[in-house]
Amino acid sequence: MLSYRHAFHAGNFADVLKHSVLTYVIHYMTRKDKGFSYIDTHSGAGMYALEDEYAQKTGEYKDGIEKLYQVTGLPDILVDYVSLISEINQDGQLALYPGSPGIAKLLSRRQDFAHLFELHGSDFALLNEFCERWRKVNINQSDGYKGLLGQLPPPTRRGVVLVDPPFELKEDYVKSVDTLINAYQKFSTGTYILWYPVVQRHYIDAMQAQFINSDVKNVIQLEYCQRPDSEAYGMTGTGLFIINPPWQLLSDAQGLLASMAQYLGNEETSYSLKQLINE
Repeated sequence: MLSYRHAFHAGNFADVLKHSVLTYVIHYMTRKDKGFSYIDTHSGAGMYALEDEYAQKTGEYKDGIEKLYQVTGLPDILVDYVSLISEINQDGQLALYPGSPGIAKLLSRRQDFAHLFELHGSDFALLNEFCERWRKVNINQSDGYKGLLGQLPPPTRRGVVLVDPPFELKEDYVKSVDTLINAYQKFSTGTYILWYPVVQRHYIDAMQAQFINSDVKNVIQLEYCQRPDSEAYGMTGTGLFIINPPWQLLSDAQGLLASMAQYLGNEETSYSLKQLINE
């Protein structure tokens, strides 16, 4: 199934969580001079115009990045993320929003490498165009799950992996965790970020159990929910499982989630963070 287009959802509250943490992790990796590999299993188009028909049809960015764009006094983890987006927009107008490859491209250095996977034909073409002047990137129109395992361990022995499938297929809940467990066995020191939507709680419970029953160590879980869990159709929240996070991320994420609740949330909003598996 290849109907999913992230352009409908670019800049929404789920992207705020995912991309602020991704920015934080990549900033952390660039503290050392040695290069690292960035691997993105479901890359999308790379960059999104918020004025196009897709973003305007849903308007999800209006309840996400737009509400944070001009806010002052945010915690550093959000300041860095919002500043990055400001760099690609002019005159203070929020017109463009970077996907995860866009963030990686903006933050990568000469010594860093990127491997991007995208199956959707239209998004793959857009991704190719976006990456035209990005020298150290490989773009693949192939299965990102298999592609990830083929890139491990990276030559640099330093890596950041983002796995954020659309979850159109229920099997993605199991498959994404299985893939990371297998990836960890090949490269146990990498930092892995797995994004998930909160649609039905039992899927998230099953993902937690998969991780807990595996050999994977040092996993934290962040979750932000706009509304309480529901059996009705639609995403009520979003979350991240992060393997080998930067050591301060769990504490810094408290400010991130609290600010999201303050500026994006409502009276039904909740959030949580925990060390799911110890080191």
